[in-house]
Amino acid sequence: MKNTALSATHEALGAKMVPFAGYNMPVQYEGVNIEHETVRKSVGVFDVSHMGEFLITGPNALALIQKTCSNDASKLTIGKAQYSCIPNDDGGIVDDLIIYKLKEEQYLLVVNASNIEKDWNWISSKNTVDADMRDLSEDYSLLAIQGPKAIEAMQTLTSHDLSAIKFYNFEVGDFAGVENVIISATGYTGSGGFEIYCKNTEVKQIWDKVTEAGATPIGLAARDTLRLEMGYCLYGNDIDDTTSPIEAGLGWVTKFTKEFTNSEALADEKRRGAERKLVAFE
Repeated sequence: MKNTALSATHEALGAKMVPFAGYNMPVQYEGVNIEHETVRKSVGVFDVSHMGEFLITGPNALALIQKTCSNDASKLTIGKAQYSCIPNDDGGIVDDLIIYKLKEEQYLLVVNASNIEKDWNWISSKNTVDADMRDLSEDYSLLAIQGPKAIEAMQTLTSHDLSAIKFYNFEVGDFAGVENVIISATGYTGSGGFEIYCKNTEVKQIWDKVTEAGATPIGLAARDTLRLEMGYCLYGNDIDDTTSPIEAGLGWVTKFTKEFTNSEALADEKRRGAERKLVAFE
């Protein structure tokens, strides 16, 4: 069982810890309902450091991403992020992910914790263009600060104007006394807020200042109920190796203006109409 840099902190706070994707993670603190409501009405902070981060660089970085991912990453400019998925050869999905354009010829791919090894092997197998790939997952931590009061509570921790960072945009700069962190408006709860990418050695300082500024620690159970309420897909639950992006309602991140893995078959499925469909009920 792996620990994040904050596992001991969660235990000291009395969190209920459970195994998740090979990591020792906090599933709840006070209770799922109250934590869910805290994020919807105020501001909470999640430790999601178990997520994976791949750095793809070089002249052919974009070519590799375009070949393996369904969305059109050529639309990205520096400071923008994009939700996408990685189709497999059989009509299903290897994983869903977020792609960040850090610099020209430099992209960060953020993948699900349970799929880090699978995604790395899959993308590596498609890397015939010799793009440079680095797996940073073991070295970096990720905090999700979510809720309608996130901007107000966190603004004193950074010189960047948080209200100016639009949805699916990011800045690289100072936060909670740490330089060169990614401050990203890409949260997966639907309540607004930010995700903070930093080194493992820096995350305890950031966590302490974020909680001092008013964010309540939130467990992974409420993260699941929040994303479910918003209709956001969860890999392994709503989407998997046997579910196509079309079936899952992810046609909006499946762009047939380019070729990618299994794109011809998926385009045909879109034309014909999927035989099954992910639907929400209330």
